[in-house]
Order: sequence, then structure tokens, then C-alpha cells
Amino acid sequence: MSDSSKSPLLDQITSPADLDQLNSEQLTELAQEIRDTLINSLSNTGGHLGPNLGVVELSIALHKVFESPEDKFLFDVSHQGYVHKMLTGRAAEIGTIRQYEGLNGFLLRTESEHDCYGAGHAGTALSAALGMCSGRDLKGEKNHVVAVAGDAAFTCGPTLEALNNIAETTKRCVVILNDNEWSIDKNVGALAKYFNALQTHNTFSDIREKAADFVEKIGGSGARKLAHKLERNAKNILVPNVLFEKFGLRYFGPIDGHDLPLLVRTLEYLKEQDEPVILHVITEKGRGYQPALDKPGKFHGLGPYNVEDGSTTAGAPTFSELFGRAVTDFAKEDQKITAITAAMPGGTKLETFKEEIPERYFDTGIAEEHAALFACGHASEGLRPFLAIYSTFMQRAYDMIIHDMALQKLPVRLCMDRGGLSGDDGPTHHGLFDIGYLRHVPGLVHMQPKDEDEFIDMLWTMANYDEGPIAIRYPRGNGPGATIKEKPAILEIGKAEVIQEGTDVCLIPLGTMMELALEAKKDLEAKGHSVTLINPRWIKPLDQNAITTLANKAKVVCTFEDHVIHNGFGLSIIELLHDAKVDTPVERIAWPDEFIEHGKPEILREKHGLTSANALEKIYPHLK
Repeated sequence: MSDSSKSPLLDQITSPADLDQLNSEQLTELAQEIRDTLINSLSNTGGHLGPNLGVVELSIALHKVFESPEDKFLFDVSHQGYVHKMLTGRAAEIGTIRQYEGLNGFLLRTESEHDCYGAGHAGTALSAALGMCSGRDLKGEKNHVVAVAGDAAFTCGPTLEALNNIAETTKRCVVILNDNEWSIDKNVGALAKYFNALQTHNTFSDIREKAADFVEKIGGSGARKLAHKLERNAKNILVPNVLFEKFGLRYFGPIDGHDLPLLVRTLEYLKEQDEPVILHVITEKGRGYQPALDKPGKFHGLGPYNVEDGSTTAGAPTFSELFGRAVTDFAKEDQKITAITAAMPGGTKLETFKEEIPERYFDTGIAEEHAALFACGHASEGLRPFLAIYSTFMQRAYDMIIHDMALQKLPVRLCMDRGGLSGDDGPTHHGLFDIGYLRHVPGLVHMQPKDEDEFIDMLWTMANYDEGPIAIRYPRGNGPGATIKEKPAILEIGKAEVIQEGTDVCLIPLGTMMELALEAKKDLEAKGHSVTLINPRWIKPLDQNAITTLANKAKVVCTFEDHVIHNGFGLSIIELLHDAKVDTPVERIAWPDEFIEHGKPEILREKHGLTSANALEKIYPHLK
């Protein structure tokens, strides 16, 4: 890497228009400066290093050829938008990315006029871009709309749904397939194999070059049409059923996504086309940084790291790591257990299962709806599927949870990682809505553990529950550090743990919010108040007898949850007490009715009142 303490070219880029002042050699130098800046800056903040190192030249070429913000760029997921941010006046702020009140780790419409569409989940770019093209056409405008999607996005249902409509909706749309064979982990499925075939088919590339030479030599529109026809027919013979042209998009590529002059020339040509086009570019995830090339999964998104060797500090096992280890161990004893994920073996830590029991591990790609239905199929065959999907991504499978799992009482085990705040990733990744969208589903069991030991007990309980769908939410990162028993226990469904009984205040913290409740309990007892402390364990069904009985003895109930306040756990307690005609007032500590920004959890909790001090402020008036 070059010296990143000086960035003479990058410092000159205050808007995309400044790229017009740079020649080809300077643009290549700028690409290196951007890489050095990303590698050094993200070592302090963490972030999506690998994906952004892979799209440096592509991002520069886009801004060199098109005119943002008049021309619109949509990045699928948009975790690879750091370079775009740097080229649109935000290079000086790149050191604040994913930090509280700093740049968001994804594109954000409120952050810049150049961020025409926000994202955070896969599969959104093509549909949104097509809607923009249609809107542009209806208004009679001429600007360009460019959708950049990784090859992993093409395993996602909405992407294929959009492809099905592009040719019938607009005559001008540019799609760029950024092909690096990775999403967060190695891509899977038939489409991944298909893209690889297009990359490696030498005869196909030779035919394309010959067709281009033919056009140049003969000239004229007739020859151009003939060349196009020859090229398409050759592809149909050599690479059967070229996918995109069957959808009505003119296919170009594959080309080297790191050859900046070639990218610029190609985009200049595509810019003039009056038909939907797709450009297939081959990029290298983590390009320019050897640790990221060696471990592309790790460097997809990570915390701070050592620049010299890419090493990170290992800590106590996370809930995700405990999950992967436990379910793998359970499956070794129970041949019916299977593990299913949607392109997230690393994030959910099912990579452990994949390595040790590969025949019962299934990765569907970025296809949460399909993953949920696939799990239903396993359950209907008498298997015991564990479906591991982040809480924020499980939202996509909501219909399947109701229509296929719950209605048919299929015992799919929903393991919702990142249940609660997801910190630096921000509003697209916070798992703050799953209680609300699951607690009213008939027959579904839902729970959250207070610590690591109870977590393993709950997973074991799930493994042995065959009455219908059962779900567990657990937070990102580490728990309080509880010692795990040698053998897990099966918990009684709907039975809370009454830790302490009192008469003044009834504290009911859900999951790891126990920490806040213990702080409040200590303060209350120091002032002479008698405290009940209940670990509910179960979001649904609630322990009606214990909660109503103990709440009825208290002057006030206070619930704690890492979830939005509306339709959350606290509301279920209010409903329970109301139906039981218990008139003890209930105060709730939860996230407000708004999308929570990105930042360290401790900062956001303090800002939004998820603290023991705020709980006490709400409790004390009831004790007077």
C-alpha cells in the first residue's frame, strides 16, 4: 500500500464532476488512494471492507461516465457504497462511518442527494430502479438509472421478479452485475454456477470479439444488426439459454471490473443504448489487501482490525457462536435435526454445522421465503429443522410463518439472531420488530434467554418440541458471561422463573435486559422498597398465573425489552393484566416508535431511555 497520510487526488474530489479533470493515469492513482484510505480508516471503525475494495474502479467509472445526482445509482444492499460516498463529497468523513452521528454504513436518502435510494437488505435494487425508470418515462425525462447488484442478489426472489418486468416496462435501464462469487459467504445454487460458466467460457468471448470486429470493418446499421444476431445465436449454441436475453435485456460481458479504461469505454457505449442492458463485470472481493483476499467472508463486514495482518481481538463466545456449536452437538445425537440458513453460515455461525455435518446443512442463498418453505418441507417429513435467519431478515418470511408453519402446525425452529439493537449497522438491521410480528400468530411459541446457560436450555427445548413452530430471539454479541451447565435442561413451555418476590415493585425484564432490571432493583432496595423480579423466559405463552399474581401484589410493574414499544412484550403484559382485571399500573422501558439510528448500543440506550435511571424515574412516582 502507498502512504495514506497524503491523498492529493482524493482531497480534490468534492463532487463527481471533479473526476472530469483527471486523466486515465490519475484515475488509476485515485483508485489506489481510495483503497489505502479504506484499509486504514476501517481498521479503526470496522465496516464492509471487502465489498468496497472490490468496487473501487467500478464506482469511479460510474461517476466518470454518468452525472449524479441527475443520473441515479442504486446499489443493491448498498454496503458497497463507501466508495460512492467518497466520490460524492464525503471522503473527509469516511473515518466516521458506522459511528454515532457519523456516516451510515449503507446508502441513506437523508444523508446526501447522491443517495437516491436507501437499502440494507438484498434484492431491492432492480425493482426500485425499474420503478424509477418507469417514473422517468412517465414524466418525459431523459436521465439514466443504473442498478448495481452483486451476483448473490440474483439468488433473491425480488431480483428475478424485476427481471421479469424490465423489458415490458422501459426501454432504457442499465443493470450492472457485479460478479465476485460471494455474498457474505460463498454463493450457492444454479445461478452461481451459471455466472461462473459465463465467466469461463472462452469460446463465447472469442465470438463476441469477432462480432465486434465484423461491425467495425463493414460498418452501417445493417451490419451492426447482423453482428448482434450472430452474437446472440452463438451464445445460444455455446452457452444455452443465456438468461438475461431471455428476459429481454441485452447482455454485455463479462469484462474485467478492475480495468478502469475498459469500464469507462463500455459504460459510455451502454449509456447511448435505447434498450435495457446488463453489464457483467468480474471483480475481486477484497482486492488490494491480502488479508481480505485470504478471508473474504471475515472481511465482508467486521469490527476494528490490525492493518498489518488483518487480525482481530478474540473475545468470549457470542450468542451466535454458542448457537452454532450447540445445534451441531444436538444434531450429532439426533439424526432428525437439520440446519438451514439463507446465505449466512458465517453470520449465524452455522459454518460449524456445515463443516461437521455437511449432509444435513442447507444454504438457500439470499432467499428467506424459500428457506422458510424449505424448512416447512423438512418438518412435514418428520425432520427437526433449525432455520437460522437474522430477526431483520425474518421479516421477509412473515407470510410463510403464518400460512405455512403456524396454520399447519409444522415444528420449524426459528432462530432469530440479532434480536434487538444491531448497533453500528443501523435501522435496516436492528431486530426491533419480531415480537410485534410474531406474538399474535396462533400456536407459535416465542422465547428469549437472559444468559448463555438459559440460551442452551432453550435451544435444547426447541430441539425436543414437535407441537408446532417455535422461535427464539437472541442478541448480537456476547451475553453476561453465565457458566453453561454440562447437560442442558428442557424448560417447561410458558413457565417463568421467579427470581425474587416482593410487594412494592414488580420488575419483568425480557432476556438480557435483566442487567438493567438488576441495576434498578439494587437502587430500589437501597431505598427500602420490596422488589419482585421475574425472568419471563416466554414471550408467548406468558406465565399468566405467576405474572398476574405477583403483579397484583405490587404498586407498579415495570417491563424491560430490547424491542420497539408498540406491540411489544410490555404491551402483552398490559393486555394480560387487563384481561385478568389486575389494575396495577405498568411502565415500559423499550425503544420508541421510530427507526433507531446507528451507533454503539450504550450511546443509543442512553439517548432513548433504555436505562435503569429512566426506569426508576417512571417507577418512583407510583411509590409515593
